[in-house]
Amino acid sequence: MSAIEEGRGRILRRLYTGLLYLLLPLALLRLYWRGRQDAGHRRRWRERLGIIPPLPESSCLWVHAVSVGETRAALPLIRALLNRYPDLPLLVTTTTLTGSRQVREALGERVHHVYAPYDLPGAAARFLRQTRPRLALIMETELWPNLLRQCAVAGIPTLIANARLSERSARGYARIRWLTASMLRDITLIAAQAEADAERFRALGAPRVEVTGNLKYDLTLPDDLLERGRQFRQDVLGAHRAVWIAASTHAGEDEQVLEAFARLRARWPELLLLLVPRHPERFDGVAALYQQRGFSVVRRSEQRICTPEAAVFLGDSMGELLLFYAATDLAFVGGSLVPTGGHNVLEPALLGLPVLFGPHMFNFTEAGERLLEAKAAWQVTDAAELAAMVDRLLTDPALRQNAGQLGRSVVERHRGALAALLGWIETLLDGE
Repeated sequence: MSAIEEGRGRILRRLYTGLLYLLLPLALLRLYWRGRQDAGHRRRWRERLGIIPPLPESSCLWVHAVSVGETRAALPLIRALLNRYPDLPLLVTTTTLTGSRQVREALGERVHHVYAPYDLPGAAARFLRQTRPRLALIMETELWPNLLRQCAVAGIPTLIANARLSERSARGYARIRWLTASMLRDITLIAAQAEADAERFRALGAPRVEVTGNLKYDLTLPDDLLERGRQFRQDVLGAHRAVWIAASTHAGEDEQVLEAFARLRARWPELLLLLVPRHPERFDGVAALYQQRGFSVVRRSEQRICTPEAAVFLGDSMGELLLFYAATDLAFVGGSLVPTGGHNVLEPALLGLPVLFGPHMFNFTEAGERLLEAKAAWQVTDAAELAAMVDRLLTDPALRQNAGQLGRSVVERHRGALAALLGWIETLLDGE
């Protein structure tokens, strides 16, 4: 990069930082407002400014995962790090409340946990002084210019693990290419999910990119998960009903799932929909939406069983999505009928479920394409196509079983990202 471009990058960074400082009161006010519904948003607000108690140890490994999806994808890596480096404390940060709860539910006291700081130079510097990480492992696409710069200034190597970059995101970064290129040069290594992701990072100016594969393929399931799913279905959902799950749904998508479900109930009057909205703050509204259409809703939080009259089971809990998948016949994965970019389709595939998703899969392009090519998944565009495909799969058990087996094979065939990442982590810790 030329001196002129470097100067433009510094100017853009200052403008970006100034804008963040102007928005800081609104960000804190938003935390307070959301705390009216869930006090967890309001507590620990100081952590967002990097104000945390010092870790008792002299240094740590730091893994940052934004929310639930990134945290769950990072779990195999975190558990491997705990086993491989038992004497090196592990700090896991998240950005969202749901991600924080996922860390505590999955890892308990085995790791330290705080919220990641806002991307302000002072907050980032305070956070690093208190935690003193030997290595920063940042999941997927969490690229924050000031945090990365503070890591570089402090001499902390940074590894973007399981990195992905969609065409749409790459176009956005390209619009501020001087700031983007400067930020990417502060990163020690980008470990990309696929060659297409790697090429987009390189085109934006990333100096060091390696393709290590998608960590989500390295998901391991508890040995008793399928049995627990079978028992949950028998005890709670109803052993003799067809059960279809719509997982990680978003606003604007629940209405389409509702329309598809209404069509299906005319043909399958005993069909049960297991509905899991993506964000907890939407649970009440989604329940009301279905009740307004005359469907009886049972909520997980009520700890009730589904009577024959129940039409919808609302999964308004955290950390149970895999259990819900294990209790169903087929899965629709949300965030894909609306332009959110999709969610993890590999989890239901590994559990042997046929998978449906919408046209907006830019966050999971490679995984979706592999499942489609293997005939383990189907892409639908609207409520009518969703209803038709669910009907087809319910009508044909052999098709469901075959698709499930093919999907599981796809996941198992593409494992290996974890081993590759651990190799690079060892190299960076040894001070290459």
